[in-house]
Amino acid sequence: MRLHNLKPRPGSKHRRKRLGQGESSGHGKTAGRGGKGQTARSGSSIRIGFEGGQMPLIRRIPKRGFNNTAFGTRYIAVNVSDLNVFDDGANVDETALRSVGLANGPGDGIKILGTGELSKKLNVTASAFSASAKTKIEAKGGKTEVVSRKAAAPAKA
Repeated sequence: MRLHNLKPRPGSKHRRKRLGQGESSGHGKTAGRGGKGQTARSGSSIRIGFEGGQMPLIRRIPKRGFNNTAFGTRYIAVNVSDLNVFDDGANVDETALRSVGLANGPGDGIKILGTGELSKKLNVTASAFSASAKTKIEAKGGKTEVVSRKAAAPAKA
């Protein structure tokens, strides 16, 4: 296979829709914009949820209850099988996991999950462990230590 042999997958490429090219094209006259009105005009755009001045549905329905998404704990998940990149007897913590690239992005801590097999003895420090991950690490002679992240300072009065 060479570069000149490459072709896009069948069905992935489409012809450009040529608007206003006569009635028989299927996109003539109104060019796919329907009849007259606000949406037929050039530069028209109506924001999402706008209902023509009527009170929008999102504002009509009652809003009750509590949603925990803003206050919940979001862990970065790391599987036990991924820990095999470390040397035997290594100390594995959040900085080590981030330096290897196993834990990326923002999170409230790291949780070790029990998917896969562990082949090395490791001392793992994390915010949380699943029960199966803890047994797999300790079965190889390693140690697990739960470390809580520092809580945010309360707002001053």
